[in-house]
Amino acid sequence: MSAKTVLFIAEPQSVTGIFPTLQQAGLQAGLADNLMGALGFIKKSNPCLIFCRPELQGFDAKAFLQKAQTIEGFPPVVIFSGSGNAEAATEFLELGARDYWIEPLIWEKIKLLIPEDVPEPAVEPEPAVVKTAVPSPSSHGKFRIIGRHNAVLRVLALARQVAGSKATVLISGESGTGKEMFARYLHHNSNRTDKPFVAINCAALPEHLLESELFGHEKGAFTGAINRKLGKFELADGGTILLDEITEMDLGLQAKLLRVLQESEFDRVGGVETVKIDVRVLATTNRDIETTVNEGKFRQDLFYRLNVIPLALPPLKERGDDVLLLAEYFTNKFTATYGLGQLAFAEDVKDWLMSYGWPGNVRELQNLMERAVLLAGEGPIQTRHFLMGDEQWTPDDLGQVDADQQAASEAAAPSSPDEALSVMPLHEMEKRLILKSLEETTGNRTRAAELLGISVRTLRNKLNEYKKQGVEV
Repeated sequence: MSAKTVLFIAEPQSVTGIFPTLQQAGLQAGLADNLMGALGFIKKSNPCLIFCRPELQGFDAKAFLQKAQTIEGFPPVVIFSGSGNAEAATEFLELGARDYWIEPLIWEKIKLLIPEDVPEPAVEPEPAVVKTAVPSPSSHGKFRIIGRHNAVLRVLALARQVAGSKATVLISGESGTGKEMFARYLHHNSNRTDKPFVAINCAALPEHLLESELFGHEKGAFTGAINRKLGKFELADGGTILLDEITEMDLGLQAKLLRVLQESEFDRVGGVETVKIDVRVLATTNRDIETTVNEGKFRQDLFYRLNVIPLALPPLKERGDDVLLLAEYFTNKFTATYGLGQLAFAEDVKDWLMSYGWPGNVRELQNLMERAVLLAGEGPIQTRHFLMGDEQWTPDDLGQVDADQQAASEAAAPSSPDEALSVMPLHEMEKRLILKSLEETTGNRTRAAELLGISVRTLRNKLNEYKKQGVEV
C-alpha cells in the first residue's frame, strides 16, 4: 500500500522542520507555495490532509477553501498561523477549514488527523514551545468539542485563542451545555496540560466546608480537624482549578477568593503561614451572573476579575443540525461501549430530535441516546425508545404483559395533561419530580440538580424539607 501524503501550502522555512518526523512515521510530505502548484499536487498525489498557512505571500487561503468546498472528496484543510485571531479563526472555520492551529506544527497534533493509524517516529523530535495546542473539533483528541454551528465555532475559536494564557475564564450557559467540557478543553490545550486539573462544585458544600475544601486547614482548626489538609488550590498548583457553579458561593467566601485571584496567595483555615500558588482559575455558572451582581448576591469586583475572558455557550435548541451530529456521535459511542452493531435511525427519529426542546441540553441528549441504544437492541432506533411513558410500549416490547392489567392502567390514566395537572397539587408534583430525578441519577445530587435546572443547594434544601415530612431520601 502506498504511503499517505500530507500537503503543506506554506513557505518552506515554516514547515520543513516537521518533514523528517513525518517520514519516520511512514508519511510522504509535499510542499507548494502557490495556488497552481497546490492544485497540481492535489490532483497528482491525492493527499489525505492539507496544511495551509494564510500568511503565504500571493496565496488567498479563503478563496482556496471556498474552491475546496465545491470539489467532492476534497481532503480536510487545517489552517495554521503565527497569530491567534479569533475573528479570522471563525471565518476560516465557517469556510470549511477542519481546524485553526497556532504555530508551530507538532507531530502529536498532526497524527490525530491522519485517517488511519501510522507508526510512531523512530526518534521523537525535540519538544517545541507550543503557544496553544488545538485539536480539531472532529479529531480524536480526549476533550474534543463536537459541533458545526456558528455559535459553537465562535466560542471554540475564542477558547483556542486564550487556551495558552493564564487569563481567568468565566464559562456561562444552561445546565448540560458542556461548560466543564470546555474547561477541560482549555486546560488540555494549554501549557499546563501535564499539571493537575482540579474541579470543585461550589454549590455542593456549605460555606465552612467549602472554605476548607478550597484552601485546606491546619490540624485543630476546628472540631474534627485531626490532621492538616491541603485544599483544592494547593492541589492544583501549577495547573488549573475549575470553580463550578461559582454564583452559589457565599459572599464571605467570595472576598477570600478575590484575594487569591489578585495576589495568588491564601491562608489555610486555622493557619498562620501564607501559601503562594500558581493556578489558572476557570469558573462556570448557569445563572445570569450580571443579574446576580445587581441583586447583591455576587461581588461586582469578583465578577470583573473572573470575567476576563467570557465564554457563553449556546443551548442545544439553538444549535440547529448539531443535534443530529451529536446524536450520531453518542449512538456510535454507546454501541461501541456495549458491543452492539451499528444502529440506524427510523425515518421519524431525526424529525423528533430536531423538534424536541432539549431542556437538559447535550447532557439530556447523551442520556437519551444511551437509553435508546440499549432499548433498540438490533435497531433501528425509534422515537419510542426515547420516551419512557407506559403509552410508548406494547406487549411485544415488554415481553409477558398481562393485558387486563394494561387495560386497567390505561383506564385509570388521566385522559389529558390538563386532567393530570388538575388532580395533583403543585408541591406534590415538584416532590415527585425531584425524587424521580434522584432515582434516575442513582442518588447523584449534582446530576439530579442539573436535570431539574436548579442549584444543588436548592435541591438539598428541598430534600431536607421532605425528610422532616418523613420521606426517605
